[in-house]
Amino acid sequence: MSLPSERILRDGEMVLRPFTFDDVEAARLLHDPGVPPRVVRFRIEHQARLAGRVELRLEGGGNGELSWAVSPDHRGQGVGTRAVRLLIRYAFEELGLHRVVAYVEHDDRSSLRTAGRVGLRREGIVRAARERNRERRDYVQLARLVTDPEPTSGGGFIAVLNAGLPTKRVLAQGLILNSANEILLCELTYKHEWDLPGGVVDPHESPAYAVVREIREEMQVDVSAHSLVAVNWLPSWHGWDDATLFVFDIGVHDDLIDRARLEPREVRCLHWCTLDQIERRAAPYVTRMMRRLALQTEGTAYLENGADPSW
Repeated sequence: MSLPSERILRDGEMVLRPFTFDDVEAARLLHDPGVPPRVVRFRIEHQARLAGRVELRLEGGGNGELSWAVSPDHRGQGVGTRAVRLLIRYAFEELGLHRVVAYVEHDDRSSLRTAGRVGLRREGIVRAARERNRERRDYVQLARLVTDPEPTSGGGFIAVLNAGLPTKRVLAQGLILNSANEILLCELTYKHEWDLPGGVVDPHESPAYAVVREIREEMQVDVSAHSLVAVNWLPSWHGWDDATLFVFDIGVHDDLIDRARLEPREVRCLHWCTLDQIERRAAPYVTRMMRRLALQTEGTAYLENGADPSW
């Protein structure tokens, strides 16, 4: 193995030339937690001109942290992508690392694009992680494992794209009636407002399955989800991010309250409610939604914050 001070990495007219003296065997000692972190730095030379730098901070345990910077007159030419790709290959194939991570400011779109092109997958936001210009800023954490497929492969491209796409909170609730056309609401232990039965849809779970599961878990009652009554987009509220709510028709169950065995950590009591009672006990968007659905005779309503969209 060559020393980092002697190792030159090339990609056509782009060259990574080391300017520190940290050898590979010293880097391998970083598996010992008693050895302090080390840094391997490379100059980026593009068409025989200095174009920026890339850096790998070796953190021990087979982990490393990447960073990079490209000078303004070399941007937009793929230089950063090619340089970081070379450094990742070097980290995995010659330094024996298992995971590399990078932290990019959440609004630095250029660096986020570079990260995606080299196969770094978005893992989340690290809040107020670092200080810049005397201000604590949020950073996106991205990482790649040695076992991840190349980003140019079909599976690698999809994995990177999937990790970076927006996600939205999904809820599923059930509309349960009695013969008097009253609506079942849950008096909950964790919030003041009463609500329809249901809850959060788990990852890779269908909304219809989720509402049946939630009712079974919270009431020990087996029901079936019939037609979809409404899709209701909810804006940010009381500290929660926005969400999409699916409301399913669960049918008429006069004896449900008698049959239910409540999960005491979540549901305090069940109530059959009229629309006026819902207005007094539930969140405003629930009241709007229930009054709107009382007029629905067939099909599925699309609502926003409990009402028909105003656009």
